[in-house]
Amino acid sequence: MANDWICGEYVRSRSQELVDATIEHVAITAAAVAIGVAVALPLALLARRWRFLAAPILGVTTVLYSIPSLAMFSLLLPFFGLSASLVVTGLVLYSLTILVRNILAGLQAVPEEAREAAKGMGYGPVRLLWEVELPLALPALLAGVRITTVSTVALTTVGAIVDYGGLGTLILDGLDTQFKAQVLTASALCVVLAIVADLLLLALQRLLTPWTRTHRIRPGRFSRGAGAAKSVAKVAEPV
Repeated sequence: MANDWICGEYVRSRSQELVDATIEHVAITAAAVAIGVAVALPLALLARRWRFLAAPILGVTTVLYSIPSLAMFSLLLPFFGLSASLVVTGLVLYSLTILVRNILAGLQAVPEEAREAAKGMGYGPVRLLWEVELPLALPALLAGVRITTVSTVALTTVGAIVDYGGLGTLILDGLDTQFKAQVLTASALCVVLAIVADLLLLALQRLLTPWTRTHRIRPGRFSRGAGAAKSVAKVAEPV
């Protein structure tokens, strides 16, 4: 066998293996990012509500991010065993440092005039959060999600050490056997996944935050929350 880096026969004969690994990679990445956002949002709200908690929360998430992946998986192993949950939990912990900071920055950037105007219009705390603050914080929030998603696509490959690394498992097996085509193909698919995920999230960001674009917006493009946020912001403008 020539054992070339580029081998069409490998892609043809191992197509199902590649598809299965890609699906696992996408599933682990999506689960980690979704759970990361669900955990990071309350933490950011706590840090915004009680400022004395901001430093401890940001400090802990930074410390978690600095833990090497092998050590992280070793610490989580007694709780989750050798499973996909072990990998997802580790990736969620790594995602918090980016997500919490971006969500908190987005919430803090909401103009105080918009909040006061919303309160004057009778908005309660929950409605104020969901219809004014979060829509205005979406650009920063989604920027954090994009960064987290791309980094998680790469970090998922580390899960190969417990046999739940998606394409990373193929890369590790290829390195062990010096199977060049498998290493290159799986690595290329990881890059493609990261690019596609970033482009999809960018499209979602443009769809959900049309007011951030400089060109003219057609009527009817705003979601209910974004429309409320815009209305409140307009009321808050000085005469």
